[in-house]
Amino acid sequence: MSLTVPEELVRKAQAGAMTDDEFLACVQNSLPYAWSVVERLVKQYESGATVAEDGSVPPDDQAWGELLRFAASDSMRGAVERKYGVRLAFQNCCKTGLFAPSAVKEYEEFVSPRAQILNQKPELINC
Repeated sequence: MSLTVPEELVRKAQAGAMTDDEFLACVQNSLPYAWSVVERLVKQYESGATVAEDGSVPPDDQAWGELLRFAASDSMRGAVERKYGVRLAFQNCCKTGLFAPSAVKEYEEFVSPRAQILNQKPELINC
């Protein structure tokens, strides 16, 4: 399971009354390492950066799992993107990028096959 979901949130979701903020609080509580990556990127963005990248290698398997679950979830990424008005992207298993709407060229480069190849590292082969 990706998230630890309180019963009250399940009821709200069933009733169609769950907000993005409630969903993101669930993500934050369930995936604290992944959320810390998002917070670091958002902090850079809110300080004026149009592009923020984090290539920190997760400290343990649990953190790896959290980041991969976050990266694989369109709904989690989408909620963050809507909340902050940005785009998120991932390379390999630990490089995360946050892009302002104006950073189209930088986003396209980040998600390009060329960037993926240049970001390969032997120590991350099994991530």
